[in-house]
Amino acid sequence: MITLNGRSVDDADNLSLSELLSRENYMLSIIAVACNGEVVPKATYSSRQLADGDVIDVVRMVAGG
Repeated sequence: MITLNGRSVDDADNLSLSELLSRENYMLSIIAVACNGEVVPKATYSSRQLADGDVIDVVRMVAGG
């Protein structure tokens, strides 16, 4: 089980970060992701394998002033 933005996700173990984000319908161009408190570069999303206990935080960029 992993945690995605505070929500438990049971069937995400062994997915890549890219697969999880796609499945959850995130737009990669407007998000930043941290895994276990460390920012993950977009270029590594497809090679970053998720494991039991991972905590994923997704932050969406918004425009404003």
